[in-house]
Amino acid sequence: MKDDDLVICLGGIGAPTVGVEKIRGAESGRALKELENYLGKKATAVISGEIGGSNSLEPLIAAGENNIPVVDGDGMGRAFPEIHMKTFFIYGVSWTPAVVCDEKGNTALFTSAISAHWLEKMARAVTIQMGCAAVFATAPMNGIQVKKTAIHGTLSLAKEVGQAVQESQKNKGNPIENILKAYPGKLLFEGKITDLSRTTTEGFARGYVTIIGTNKFSNNKLKIEFQNENLIAYINEKIACMVPDLICIIDKETGEPITTELLRYGFRVSILALPAPRNLCTKKALKVVGPRGFGYDFDYKNLLKIPRR
Repeated sequence: MKDDDLVICLGGIGAPTVGVEKIRGAESGRALKELENYLGKKATAVISGEIGGSNSLEPLIAAGENNIPVVDGDGMGRAFPEIHMKTFFIYGVSWTPAVVCDEKGNTALFTSAISAHWLEKMARAVTIQMGCAAVFATAPMNGIQVKKTAIHGTLSLAKEVGQAVQESQKNKGNPIENILKAYPGKLLFEGKITDLSRTTTEGFARGYVTIIGTNKFSNNKLKIEFQNENLIAYINEKIACMVPDLICIIDKETGEPITTELLRYGFRVSILALPAPRNLCTKKALKVVGPRGFGYDFDYKNLLKIPRR
């Protein structure tokens, strides 16, 4: 990447519970073109706003349509529910101009916002009117900024994790062991989902899921609180893992991920705890993506003691 390349961040915004039924199409390509038109310059490459879930694929759609590359990296190293929680913005990249597009052809352009958090508020309000599912283009960066602020190698990591799951399915191996080889972490819990509370409000899916332990976790209970993504995991009411470290709910038999919008009573699951990238664990980042950034009245503690990427 050259120092003066133009890289634009793409991703979806809205509630995952809506996105299950309201599938995004080619909006990312249109959002990219709208931002290019405003800037008066074509993008050299695009990058994912977050590597979690469908947003890992969003820039690939626009890149394919425009025959440009995708940077092997992203702005979160996982998924977070709000736009301002990107390492690009935490470490100094401008959050405007930004564009939000829906599938109907509507476009909103934000030329200025006093903070990335204010961009999130305004873009979220527009997204709710668009039906709680839209696509954004933001954070026009040069090559130097991408190198300094992005979390590197996450597209490759996602591919490796996916291949680890596929291999276990093909060879009837243990998917959890294979995942942890690709992304070192720990098996936090195993059990059956016995309670679920989930509502779509203010453009987010919020709630909690309760899991009763099985096998070596019998006689224990795990509760996870989420806002689009899993935030805090409690085992017997004691915190076992917290944001920004990753709490992943996995189908015990297949190794497939179960995101918050797909959780159902009776699912038998494994809960993995994975260490967040170093970029998310600085004092500067934790103010935005640590527990207090989500309204909790306590500070982040590294409970995993596992080396970070």
